[in-house]
Amino acid sequence: MINLFEYQNKVNIQDTFDGLEGFLDEIWNSREKNSFYSENGDEKIESQRFLQFIHKTNEIKSNKYVGVIHYNDKNINLIPKIFFDPNKNYTAETEELKNEINQIQNHILWWLSYCRKIKFPKYQTSLGSAKSDFFEVLIYLFSKYTRQLLNSSIFQQYEEVNRELPFIKGRLNINEYINENLSKGRWHKLNCTYDAFVFDNEFNRIIKYVTTLLFNVTSNQDNKKNLREILFILDEVSEERATAEQCSRISFNPMFGEFETVRDYCQLFLTNCISFDYKNDLKLFAFLLPMEYVFEDFIFGFIDKELESVTAKAQRSDIFLDEEKVFNLKPDLWLKTNHKSLIADTKYKIVYSDEKDPKKGISQNDLYQMLAYAIRFEVDEIILFYPNTIKQGQEAATELTVIDALADGKEISIRAFQLPIINRELLESNLMTKTDLSELFETTKQGLKDRIEKILLPLF
Repeated sequence: MINLFEYQNKVNIQDTFDGLEGFLDEIWNSREKNSFYSENGDEKIESQRFLQFIHKTNEIKSNKYVGVIHYNDKNINLIPKIFFDPNKNYTAETEELKNEINQIQNHILWWLSYCRKIKFPKYQTSLGSAKSDFFEVLIYLFSKYTRQLLNSSIFQQYEEVNRELPFIKGRLNINEYINENLSKGRWHKLNCTYDAFVFDNEFNRIIKYVTTLLFNVTSNQDNKKNLREILFILDEVSEERATAEQCSRISFNPMFGEFETVRDYCQLFLTNCISFDYKNDLKLFAFLLPMEYVFEDFIFGFIDKELESVTAKAQRSDIFLDEEKVFNLKPDLWLKTNHKSLIADTKYKIVYSDEKDPKKGISQNDLYQMLAYAIRFEVDEIILFYPNTIKQGQEAATELTVIDALADGKEISIRAFQLPIINRELLESNLMTKTDLSELFETTKQGLKDRIEKILLPLF
């Protein structure tokens, strides 16, 4: 097992990783072009951006993605940089390290539970339930929930069916009947198209496709058992390849509302589990998410769900920096109460790490960007949210004031805050089986809620 923190540590790779770079290039080019790839312009880049390969020293280093890469029976864990401690040895195969990595992955699961753009299902439990890695727990959640749901409810829907029947049903396909039936002496068979309430429908075919893929990559016996039961239930469903785009088009009436969670799981896997079938070897896979996207989505979802007094709206895209409307401005959050509104932006960066730095790690580009937001959105207060890190005890804050000389000396206040999104005590605790994420992170949730309220409510 290899543990790589974003842009932090390097690790020597062995002969067992020959061909890894080619594998990553292949999956990069065959990945789903979903929103967080296209928004960052990554769809135009042909060479992979998951890992850095330093060929002179035969080392690898992580970029901005978190998740897991499985290659030649080896796992490469890609871990958020905010958990990195330069004084620790992350190559030692100890139970303490394994436990810490699993607890870090519990943090990722908790963050994902609030995400809206990255479709993470509502059904949540901690990593301890699966007693395995990050990817295995996602399979566990999907397989357990789907198996239980299919045992109690079967999804059927109307689909257009083309069949040969001894009687007319729906509409008769005249051209097909003449060419395929009448001309060949099969006049008694009628080629018809009609709507049927069928079990072998598009959604069930998606479930079966995803289940088959996961069954071939999981090594957890509980997961295999659950997935095998799902395949048994869906035995009469056709086998067809599915895409994340298909999932996004599927909607349900209230009678089948519980299946939305299954659809979200399928979309999660099909979007982020890249190239299961690379060279027909189902033992190679990668589940990868860009961490800055996760952090932004987490903060938005958390404020929206946990702070009743504040209304959070996602990125506005109706304001441009220039009059020709070429440069679009998209702040991460538009926060409103009954009395006031302000702009907030999330920055997944390590700040406040150097006490001697007068800028506190806040980049000049970020400041320029916030100034543009203030001017074009006509607000005089901007909030910047940064994550705290494992090495920083006290959440820090910075306030900067800019005088707008073109607006009669109007003051623009830019405030930057660290948010407590890490549960330090949990990292030193043993994994607990059958524990919900909500229980594990109750104190963290309350601490984060108190921190955001303390920041926002005085401004409103």
